Amino acid sequence: MTAGQSSRTAHSDRAHDGPALLGIYLNDHLMGATGGVERIRRLAGTARGTDLGAALEPVAAEIAEDRAALLAIMRDLDLPVRRYKVVAGWAAEKAGLLKTNGRLVRRSPLSTVVELEALRVAVEGKAAGWRVLRRLAGTDARLDAHRLDTLLERAARQQETLEDWRVRRAVEVFG
Repeated sequence: MTAGQSSRTAHSDRAHDGPALLGIYLNDHLMGATGGVERIRRLAGTARGTDLGAALEPVAAEIAEDRAALLAIMRDLDLPVRRYKVVAGWAAEKAGLLKTNGRLVRRSPLSTVVELEALRVAVEGKAAGWRVLRRLAGTDARLDAHRLDTLLERAARQQETLEDWRVRRAVEVFG
């Protein structure tokens, strides 16, 4: 087999595996989105009645909408939802509640900082997924480029809000 044949075979294998791999990729994002929705809803609820709560409530609603958008995109691409990954995302978020935070009975101020940081990183991961899909929209008519542009813009706003509040809380806690 020549180098050219090997390259063509590898390319053809990737083209054949592409839809299956995209399904795995998007199910992994769905797993993260499931945990993210749970985490931000809980954090927004904990902060209800404060400035932080007022800032997080619309972000929580958007993150839930983003998860629904991911499910719609998966339907558009005829990709199955792997329920075990959804359950794993939910369980991982619940397991995250067991972390040590320096307090046994009540919530530590550090918890908010860490949760905002985790959410900030999660939104960046979500945006990375939207960027991949946006590139694929150039060759796959089932992907709506405008919807993906909107999701990317929204993720950028979410990152700004989460980062602003993360830094504020960190300064309060550590300063």
